[in-house]
Amino acid sequence: MLEPTQIIEESDSEITIEWSDDKSFLYNASQLRRVCPCAGCVNEWTGERMLKAESVADDLTIKNINVVGRYALNFVFSDDHDTGIFSYKYLREIAEK
Repeated sequence: MLEPTQIIEESDSEITIEWSDDKSFLYNASQLRRVCPCAGCVNEWTGERMLKAESVADDLTIKNINVVGRYALNFVFSDDHDTGIFSYKYLREIAEK
């Protein structure tokens, strides 16, 4: 399984994740917020995205980053949204899209 080897806070709105296969990707706060996988943003039954991308401000920032076990990160965004658990697998998938 691919895992982050380093998480670098580039600014209050961008992080870089370096992965165990020596690849690295830059993540933007508004990009992450728009693809939040939590039940408030995605319908648990249908998989339909409930959060409208245009409702997320482009100048959104990350207030805090929390490690969840050994498998995910949780972001606290400047709009106070904090319920998304971003698995490492999911973070890698969205980076490669």
